[in-house]
Order: sequence, then C-alpha cells, then structure tokens
Amino acid sequence: MTLRIMKADITKLEVDAIVNAANSTLLGGGGVDGAIHRAAGKGLLEECRTLKGCATGEAKITGGYDLPAKYVIHTVGPIWQGGAHGEAGLLRSCYANSVRLARKNECRSVAFPLISSGIYGYPKEEALSIAVEILQDCADMEITIALFSDELMSLAKRLYPEFTE
Repeated sequence: MTLRIMKADITKLEVDAIVNAANSTLLGGGGVDGAIHRAAGKGLLEECRTLKGCATGEAKITGGYDLPAKYVIHTVGPIWQGGAHGEAGLLRSCYANSVRLARKNECRSVAFPLISSGIYGYPKEEALSIAVEILQDCADMEITIALFSDELMSLAKRLYPEFTE
C-alpha cells in the first residue's frame, strides 16, 4: 500500500482512475470538476448525461476519455454547513464509495482531490484528516491525494509529513 500526498494536476496523472469532486448533476462545474471535464473532452459529458446525477456521499464511474486515467470516479461531497449536518459522515462516504468502485473495476492506482474543500467550503484541515483516515487503509492500491495549491501542500507537510512528497 502506498499513500502519498503531492502537489499535482490530477488531470495529468497516469493512474487507473481519478476521482472527480463533482456536483450532483455530474455535468461539470468549477474547480477540479470543470478541469476534469475540460481535459477529458466531450465524451465524458455525454456519458455523464446518461447517469442521471449522483447523491451526496455516493459515487459513479465513467470512462476517462482524453485523460491519461482509464476511469473517472465521480463523487459528490457535502457542502459545509458548520459541521452539525452530517458533513463528516458524508465526506467519509465519498472516499469509501470511491474506493469501493475502484476495487470493483480492478483499479490498482487512484488519485483523489481534496473533496469538498474548494467552493463547498469544507475546512481544509478536517477534509485532509478524513481523506487520510479513509485512504491510508487501502492496502491493495496506490493512492495519491493530489493537491492543487502550495497552501494545501504546506498544510499536508505539517500534518502528514510521512505521506508528503
């Protein structure tokens, strides 16, 4: 098992699957969701239209299209509402359901963004803690948490130096 945290553009990683922090429509949006849709090309949007959305905490899988990854696992993270509305459980479900789909599709390497930590407002330190809590137990896979900013990498290096590159 390998868990690593690194600064990277998730759309460029050569892994079996990347995880998309999607909105409930699965039709693209801002942040990492928009970046993945742009990099994957129109085939991704066409397949996502057939999935009829996704509930918060759940995950669905599509092809990777123009991405180096074979698959995109779309998961809908919770919108932060102060922490008393089940956000932590929903975020854990995002990671757990994404891992379940990766295993079902025989993925050996998976890259995750920091789900819900952008426009959905989840506190970054808590979001990273939940990601590491769930993903460090994936003994059968190589897991990458791909962070997009120096700020997030600094936080990761401070909290989890054993996993950072």
